Amino acid sequence: MERYVAFDIGDKRIGVAISDPFNTYALPSQTYFRKGFKTDIQALANIVKEKGATAVICGLPVNFDGSDALQTEKTQRFINALKEAVSVPVICEDERFTTMMAHETLIFEGMRREKRKNYVDALAAANILDGYLNRINNKG
Repeated sequence: MERYVAFDIGDKRIGVAISDPFNTYALPSQTYFRKGFKTDIQALANIVKEKGATAVICGLPVNFDGSDALQTEKTQRFINALKEAVSVPVICEDERFTTMMAHETLIFEGMRREKRKNYVDALAAANILDGYLNRINNKG
């Protein structure tokens, strides 16, 4: 049985989401506050192991037109290091609009700005994972 963990990798925080047992939807899990490159890689590798993930989905930030953004290279470096640290496949997924959608959801729900930053990244990770799950589930 497949189990996916998704990461929305930012400079200060990393959102974490996991798939439901049937891989039909994503559940926001937590927001990890970054401490340092090596520590962060190890913490994420631990999350992957702890959740029993069979694959990792990482959001890759790109510009609206699909070209590489300034953040793309930084995130790609992080993903490459994560690939070395885990024994399961690490898959990149386009993350355009996922954070914006997460912000809109939390604003719609009436969450205050200060509180939103604790949830927005996990919700963005869930949006990334939902996009991936929808794509693989609709192939069949």
